[in-house]
Amino acid sequence: MPNHYHLLVISKKLEYLTLFMKKLNGGYAKYFNEKYQRTGTLFERRFKRVLIKKEEHFIHIPYYIHCNPLDLEYSEWRNRKLKNLQEAIKFLEKYRWSSHLDYLGIKNFPSVTQREFLLDVFKGEKGYKESIENWFKSFDLEEIKQWILE
Repeated sequence: MPNHYHLLVISKKLEYLTLFMKKLNGGYAKYFNEKYQRTGTLFERRFKRVLIKKEEHFIHIPYYIHCNPLDLEYSEWRNRKLKNLQEAIKFLEKYRWSSHLDYLGIKNFPSVTQREFLLDVFKGEKGYKESIENWFKSFDLEEIKQWILE
């Protein structure tokens, strides 16, 4: 995404996550600003975390994170008004700034992601692909609005 990103992270202690995010965002902003001779923030908002306590919340998070890039071309996905599901799926399969491709079995950023846990949940790459397509066809936006971060 041009102005933000999403991560699904397991942290043993909250302060570790906060420190990690501070170093990640601060370090990247410093690098980017020096490289492109600019100043200021890079991301839309400050770091925000959402604690996942319920399975119902957890089930939707990978889909939400991986579908977020659709906002760039198909913002109607959030209102359940995708005119062409196959076009949207093809867009996601070409968007390289997401781990979605890695979950499909397409090597994108395999050294950056740890997919074992979620692939077990989805029963492999084929199961993930079928699951996200079924989610598109059946989800109720009202059901997940409370968990949407934007």
